[in-house]
Amino acid sequence: MMLTLANLVALVPLIVVGVTAVIVMLGVAWQRHHGATALVSAIGLALALACVPVASTALSSPPLMAVDGLALMGSVLVLLCALVTVALSHHYLTGYIGPKEEFYLLLLCAVTGALGLVASDHLATLFISLELLSMPLYGMLAYSFRAERSLEAGIKYLVLSAAATAFLLFGMALIYARTGHLDLAGLATGLASTSDAWTLAGAVLMLVGLGFKLSIVPFHLWTPDVYQGGPAPATIFLATVSKLAVFVLLLRLVTVAPVFNNDWLNTLITLLALITMLGGNLLALFQSNLKRLLGYSSIAHFGYLMVAIVAGGALAVETVGVYLVTYLVTTLAAFGVVTQLSSPFSGEDAAGLHYYRGLFWRRPWLAAVMTVSFLSLAGIPLTAGFIGKFYVLALGVAENRWWLVGGIVAGSAIGLFYYLRVMVTLYLPEPGMRRMDATNDWGNRIGGLTLLVVAVLILVLGVYPSPMIQWVVGLSTVVVS
Repeated sequence: MMLTLANLVALVPLIVVGVTAVIVMLGVAWQRHHGATALVSAIGLALALACVPVASTALSSPPLMAVDGLALMGSVLVLLCALVTVALSHHYLTGYIGPKEEFYLLLLCAVTGALGLVASDHLATLFISLELLSMPLYGMLAYSFRAERSLEAGIKYLVLSAAATAFLLFGMALIYARTGHLDLAGLATGLASTSDAWTLAGAVLMLVGLGFKLSIVPFHLWTPDVYQGGPAPATIFLATVSKLAVFVLLLRLVTVAPVFNNDWLNTLITLLALITMLGGNLLALFQSNLKRLLGYSSIAHFGYLMVAIVAGGALAVETVGVYLVTYLVTTLAAFGVVTQLSSPFSGEDAAGLHYYRGLFWRRPWLAAVMTVSFLSLAGIPLTAGFIGKFYVLALGVAENRWWLVGGIVAGSAIGLFYYLRVMVTLYLPEPGMRRMDATNDWGNRIGGLTLLVVAVLILVLGVYPSPMIQWVVGLSTVVVS
């Protein structure tokens, strides 16, 4: 199938990000300039974001891809998270001893992979896009390679990601052997008439491969170490863009491929969702490292999101969209504070809770942002997190998934303890305590201003979520089924 003009229109955001990556690469070869590289990266991502409405007017999707409502929603969220990551990375990398510009090149390449992944409608583009997303992440996580933990994080993610890819490929091979199709529409047709032990095994293996990327228990063991060791901007990208793109892909597979609606597999996913939401919260209870705590917290949140995969129904896509928006803005705010307090000069990020003791008395606005983000993670009313959790609970009740509803309530109660523990630490006095501090002018820098905007957005979405819900509903009605 040949690419037509309509196909190219649908690919405009992806093309813009790819061209930006090439421009950044040529710029680095010609003349290194950290500020200019960050600016070009931000402009390219902003242009790609502005082109998403243009892509929505395309008359047809390109070969091997589906530019539908789900893909458009995923693309917007990917580009927004990438823009915030670039803004927060600039100040962080300013203190880095060594080449800084390649970080933005890796980030742009990973964004290209994420944009391809959310629109994948074929197992070939699924695999290529997933690898294009993952490979730059190895370099981003090991970017501060002089720090032992950063190099360990990159290598650990590389090794375990390769193992997950092997499971994914083996599952794809089994399904292809039974159906003779690689496109999702062909898979749906073939699996409707052929559903035996081999196809079920293929679906399980694919679920294992994607479960690793999403840190679903028991495939979560890499998460706390990688979150702790990776540089703060790379961890932000991993926690938002990477997980977002993979979950959108998983939602598309479950929506299209009937094998995922098998009763036995549905029971397995239900069990995984339950142990993920409870396990993530229990493991986070006594963490003294904030990045590890946020890592376990993200495990629990994707356990909540798995409820939408299990429940299905007309509200599933809408629930996923709303929860992802609320999770992303909250995670960006929490990790943004960590980034503001961290510096590569110190050899480690400000991850220990002792760094945050008495933060309110030194940097009250940063403490306020952290407080708002943790209230949202806990699902407290008047924050964005409450809206997302309410949607998931409502979907579980509507579909009579009472075990999962009980898991959400129990997990939220457990999570409330460690979220409040961090918030109390922010307001305690700190006589003689070690600390890492943000610069006096952090609020006047682009990263600080972006962080404040994200914090305000958490409150706005919690008080007035209607525009977000209408946007998600408008896009969810055109998902390919």
